Formats: sequence, C-alpha cells, structure tokens
Amino acid sequence: MNNEFDFEDEDLDFEDFEDFEQHLEDLELELEEIHTRTAVLAKNNMYALLCLKTAGQGGAICRVDPREERPAVQIYDDPEKALEWFTKSLRTSKKNGWQVVYDGLPLQG
Repeated sequence: MNNEFDFEDEDLDFEDFEDFEQHLEDLELELEEIHTRTAVLAKNNMYALLCLKTAGQGGAICRVDPREERPAVQIYDDPEKALEWFTKSLRTSKKNGWQVVYDGLPLQG
C-alpha cells in the first residue's frame, strides 16, 4: 500500500452483506400517513407560526414566536392529543389578539 487509504479487494469483508440483504427483505416496512398543518399568525407587525405534524403513533407541535429566541416544540404520544393542544393553542392565540392569516398545509416555495 502506498498510503493509509489504499486497500486491497481481499481487505474488504463482505461476508455479512448477504445476511444484511436477507434481513432487509424480512423487514416489513409500514408507511403510515403523516398529517401536517401550519398556521401563520399576525399581530402588531409580527408574524408567528404554529405547526402540527401527526402520524399513527404520535405528534408534535412547533411554535415559532418572534418574541422568543428559539422555536418551542412539544411532543405527544397520541396524535389526537397533539391536535387537541394545537386547537387550544390556536384558540388562545386568537383571544390574545393574534389574527390567523393562513391555516392549512405547509406553504411550499
């Protein structure tokens, strides 16, 4: 070998590759439906985001508030609970003077 990155074909150990390939075939991947909802809110020349993402086994709410240094994320084990708290948070924001500018699928572009 001329340097530490050179190698010979026999240095490579691919014996376990067939086992790995068989393991992949044995896996049953369940692709579950993911639901996403984004609300854009406005108040006094400020904009905020409230986002919900749920799947079969849980959900998450992300809040981006211009008055906060970082986004806040809440994780839920139950997708229905995540939707419930998203709805409560949106309702509370409206009571606090925020106007919902957009509520739907995430915007692209």
